Amino acid sequence: MHIFDAAIALGPLGEGRFAGKTSPAYANMAGPYGGITAAVLLNAVMIDPRRMGDPVAETVNYCGALADGPFEIATTLVRGGKYTQHWSLTLTQDGQIRSTASVVCGARGAVFTHTESGMPEAPPPEAVAAIPVPGPLKWLDAYDLRYVGGAPQFAAKPFASLLDSRSLLWVADRPARPLDFPALASIADAFLPRIVKARGLMVPLGTVSLTTYFHATAPEIARLGAGPVLGVAQAKRMHANFFDQHMELWSRDGQLLATGAQVAWYRE
Repeated sequence: MHIFDAAIALGPLGEGRFAGKTSPAYANMAGPYGGITAAVLLNAVMIDPRRMGDPVAETVNYCGALADGPFEIATTLVRGGKYTQHWSLTLTQDGQIRSTASVVCGARGAVFTHTESGMPEAPPPEAVAAIPVPGPLKWLDAYDLRYVGGAPQFAAKPFASLLDSRSLLWVADRPARPLDFPALASIADAFLPRIVKARGLMVPLGTVSLTTYFHATAPEIARLGAGPVLGVAQAKRMHANFFDQHMELWSRDGQLLATGAQVAWYRE
């Protein structure tokens, strides 16, 4: 089994209840990498027999650090209609809520389509060398990261002059794995925190809330195979212990697959 599939695997505990377990392959500073938590929560909806349609949006709120070991996810279909379903999820461990999430699924069809954003210019991934990111974050080994621009730099003290927070890179699962909605939900968080990119210094921090909007349908994602996808991320403001981070994910042929934003906490 691929390490990603093992990490998001869930066992049934009854209607709307699932059992999971953290994976050492996606370990972060404290608990699992936030993207894998988003992926396993989305997977709970994907495998729920009540689901109809494709995921359109997911918001994950990280309420507390998830320890290594088992956990449970409860899914509630808040409301379903002809075109949309609204889901509420709770991830608990040892009787405590660690994360909450909302997922919207929708029925998609052949209607008017228009993409106003343009794909960033980038050489093909084959022309960009993979850059291993130093440090103890195990989850980085689970991704092939090829920076076109904005590769992270680390320093013992903050840069004298702040760098641009923008990064542009090709991202794929390592080892290769066909893309699907949970994979995109995880890749949406595969950008190092923008405050680290701008300052060059790793400080205590953590994602508070992560939202991803899915613009591609399941067949469109399936046609991409194992990717990679082109990701771009940038912050707007870092202020008073919180900063934002906005991202886009593009296919090689210029299709906008997902957009999203997150807010993270930090301290000196």
